[in-house]
Amino acid sequence: MLYYLFEYLDKTMDVPGAGVFQYITFRSALALILSLMISTIYGKKIITFLRNQQVGETVRELGLEGQTQKAGTPTMGGLIIIIATLIPVLLLTKLNNIYIILLVVTTLWMGTIGFVDDYIKIFKKDKQGLKGIFKVFGQVGLGLIVGSVLYFHPGVTVREKSTKPITFNQTENVSQTPVETKSTVTTIPFTKNNELDYAKIIEWTGNDYQNWAWLVFIPIVIFIITAVSNGANLTDGIDGLAAGTSAISVLALGIFTFVSGNVILSSYLNIMYIPNSGEMTVFISAFVGALIGFLWYNSFPATVFMGDTGSLTIGGIIAVLAISVRKEMLLPVLCAIFFAESLSVILQVSYFKYTKKRFGEGRRIFLMSPLHHHYQKKGYHESKIVTRFWIVAILLAIVSIVTLKLR
Repeated sequence: MLYYLFEYLDKTMDVPGAGVFQYITFRSALALILSLMISTIYGKKIITFLRNQQVGETVRELGLEGQTQKAGTPTMGGLIIIIATLIPVLLLTKLNNIYIILLVVTTLWMGTIGFVDDYIKIFKKDKQGLKGIFKVFGQVGLGLIVGSVLYFHPGVTVREKSTKPITFNQTENVSQTPVETKSTVTTIPFTKNNELDYAKIIEWTGNDYQNWAWLVFIPIVIFIITAVSNGANLTDGIDGLAAGTSAISVLALGIFTFVSGNVILSSYLNIMYIPNSGEMTVFISAFVGALIGFLWYNSFPATVFMGDTGSLTIGGIIAVLAISVRKEMLLPVLCAIFFAESLSVILQVSYFKYTKKRFGEGRRIFLMSPLHHHYQKKGYHESKIVTRFWIVAILLAIVSIVTLKLR
């Protein structure tokens, strides 16, 4: 909203200094500061409200040290993240930008699913919360929306260089003219010719295979959103883990969106230029500020938990950001902690079922899953576990950023 106001003041009334709002860097910095202020100042009021409403966490007895002390801690703290993200976004971004619209829809969509899940757990006294099948339906629904918009919307394009031969003085010269096209091209990290067109997967179907590329693209989007949101949900198990690692990953994605949406930087780095994608940097700044501000209350010992309201929202946003900037294949590196947590659960459950069927007794690979609980069982304090996971997340983010040049 403020963006349009200052645009009007700059172009119509020629107010000095109003043009600064045209710069993504300025609006991103402002969004970061504003979201930090909202999450830290008003976060306390939200926590007090949640406590008064007796929105307390019900802790299952898992035999973990310090577990019983967490009973009754307010949950649904993801509301702090959502509010502190959306207010700066609504004030400072171009609201007609298709990427911003998608991210706002993702935030509200996944936030609603998580909120319903937390509501059932707390007020309906059902520890299982929203049934898994309904969560999956919600994630698939969002994947259908995001995938369809990214594939069919005319505003979602990439800029490619096309060679057009021209004749001048009997000599054939080649000029490179930038062309914005609809494309299902994505980036493959650590490779020289680092682009993959999803449409090529069905090239064998005939000459018009590109018309049916959505049959490949949309299911891939659904899978990524479901996988990352569930991974973030599993990571939210100890104080500060999910919020801290997510902030690091999102910050790295902010660098990708900024350079991919900048003609000069994308040309210098020889990466795909995605028109209008730079606006996502403002959203990311607000989101990072909200996550860091939430950590003020969520760090050990936590005075609030994010609940599924926060964790599902975080995972959905990260997935949509990565897909939008064509860096989804980098997620196994950038969000390796999410995937390690998910993989530990899959391996634990699968191995337990296999050994029970074969030997009559279920056996385990880890002392407990997800992975962070394994280290708790080994006697590590949760603050040490979180700090070390943050360090790993920083290393993974650096490796991911290095892929801009290392091929």
